[in-house]
Amino acid sequence: MKLLLDTHIFLWFISGEKRLPEDMLYNIRDPDNEVYLSVVLLWEAIVKYQLGKLPLPQHPSVYLPIQRQKHQIASLSLSVTSVSQLANLAKIHRDPFDRMLICQALEHGLTIVTVDDTFCAYPVSVLNRV
Repeated sequence: MKLLLDTHIFLWFISGEKRLPEDMLYNIRDPDNEVYLSVVLLWEAIVKYQLGKLPLPQHPSVYLPIQRQKHQIASLSLSVTSVSQLANLAKIHRDPFDRMLICQALEHGLTIVTVDDTFCAYPVSVLNRV
């Protein structure tokens, strides 16, 4: 399975947060799965960090790439094709960062790992709470 981590899932994963469901933790750690972290996550984290809404031990531009590499999670860049999919994406989810993750998942055939039920309203594969 090819997994794309939502921001809160990655943050819970790297911090050992107990709110991360066991099945998600298992799938992220499963060596048979390809796990990706979108550059969109870094963008979102920097914005929230600058607004004082995301406390981290270091600036996200330093901390998050180190954590991504430490946990052997692949980076997913943002392509013109993904951004262009916004034109056809239903306006169900209001968060622009999450909408872009949906576009990337559609383009690359990824399963989004999230506890946000709104993702399930889109024609994208979602690994959600069991």
